Amino acid sequence: MEFVTGIKEKETLELSGLLAEGMAGNTVKVNGAVHTIRDMGNVAFIILRKREGLVQCVFEEENINFCLKDLKEADTVEVTGTLTDSEKAPGGVEIRLSEIKILSEPVDPMPLAIAKWKLNTSLEARLNYRPISLRNLRERAKFKIQEGIVRGFRDFLYREGFTEIHTPKIGAKSAEGGANVFKLDYFHRPAILQQSPQFYKQMMVGVYDRVFETAPVFRAEKHNTKRHLNEYTSLDFEMGYIDGFEDIMAMETGFLQYTMKLLEKEYKRELQILETELPKTDRIPAVRFDEIKRLVSERYERKTKAPFDLEPEEEVLISRYAKEEWDADFVFVTHYPSKKRPFYAMDDPDDTAFTLSFDLLFRGMEITTGGQRIHDYHELLKKMEARGMAAEGMEQYLSAFRYGMPPHGGLGIGMERLTMKLMGEDNVRETTLFPRDLSRLEP
Repeated sequence: MEFVTGIKEKETLELSGLLAEGMAGNTVKVNGAVHTIRDMGNVAFIILRKREGLVQCVFEEENINFCLKDLKEADTVEVTGTLTDSEKAPGGVEIRLSEIKILSEPVDPMPLAIAKWKLNTSLEARLNYRPISLRNLRERAKFKIQEGIVRGFRDFLYREGFTEIHTPKIGAKSAEGGANVFKLDYFHRPAILQQSPQFYKQMMVGVYDRVFETAPVFRAEKHNTKRHLNEYTSLDFEMGYIDGFEDIMAMETGFLQYTMKLLEKEYKRELQILETELPKTDRIPAVRFDEIKRLVSERYERKTKAPFDLEPEEEVLISRYAKEEWDADFVFVTHYPSKKRPFYAMDDPDDTAFTLSFDLLFRGMEITTGGQRIHDYHELLKKMEARGMAAEGMEQYLSAFRYGMPPHGGLGIGMERLTMKLMGEDNVRETTLFPRDLSRLEP
């Protein structure tokens, strides 16, 4: 019998280990995938792909008992050699090989030239071969940045006293209402895939005061645009004992400030690979829905077509206006019309045609919807009645309010959209690992 006592130290080194001070001149062992081979005749350069980046290995026939022709792209290998400094190599070091051991070999040639700096192929091809295209350095970098965004969200909210929760994605009733839900047969009972964790996170405010979740949500929208997905990851939080919806906007601003500093500090390599310029977050303007629509209409001579909502073109113009007027990359649009907000949104007591809610626009696109919620049980029932809504299927949700809830509010951020606009991409599928849309159900 043996006991497992924890993580075992490996002989093989990662890139950070190779770059440690004083490592040059040592014999090192490294594993990785063959990213590309550059055969120069009397010498060859074998580039290995590691989780932290690329490692250059120098192959010289006189120093190794191995035939270069036996090595091919996508082989996974374990190599041994002497670590030396090299200004031209990735990271400034390279390994002069003395031994190569092949761990596994591909069955077929690579369908995409992933070793190229940019994948010169269509988005469709990249998505069809997604497990392969993601091995490209630039493709990988996008999702490391996305990791940083989620990490920033979690770290910041933990710091602010939030509790992470995990809510069900199969439910009896949608939080958002409407017909755009995926319906399920749940053991001979009707059910739906949740469009939002809204009901659950509000209930949990009555338990922990401040809660958050990062999880998938589902929208059965028959859109096939560059900005819509049928499954995406939502970064949600809900907080109690607020003085107003402005507290929610302030918390999101704090998250953005924290996250941009985190990316600048710990994701510098990926930002350089993608040539990404981080946005300004020191001060974000907040302007009323009706006011900004008027200002944009006047400045850009555009007639308002949708009086109760923002069209995609208007979002672009509002962001343009914010950049020109306030040098702002983000802009909060507040006081959305009640007609376009869910029943739980609190109406503005000064004008009930509007709500105490907002969207956050970033470089021409809405990435966040949030606001203050109705916390009074009787007010909630009154608004539901005014909209002709039945309480059936929402008894558990309403019970939280029946037994007392604090003033509260929250938001949901589209993770893929935020990443997309940060990267300067024009299609949300570019920043979705495995997109789900009208036509795509695999891989």
